[in-house]
Amino acid sequence: MKNSVIIRQLVEKALHIKKLTPDIENAINYELTRLGHISDVDYEALELLMDEMDAGRIQLVPSS
Repeated sequence: MKNSVIIRQLVEKALHIKKLTPDIENAINYELTRLGHISDVDYEALELLMDEMDAGRIQLVPSS
């Protein structure tokens, strides 16, 4: 998987299942830490995810 695509694919997965699971959240955080920066496109994807969560269309799933 290309570095520049991973975060967007994770966001897409969360939007598709309408849930931000701990696994998806951890993978996003890992990629952000590993890359050390965020592209404009990744930032926009994360912003969309946060907007959807704020609107109540995406559920944050707590870790068990």
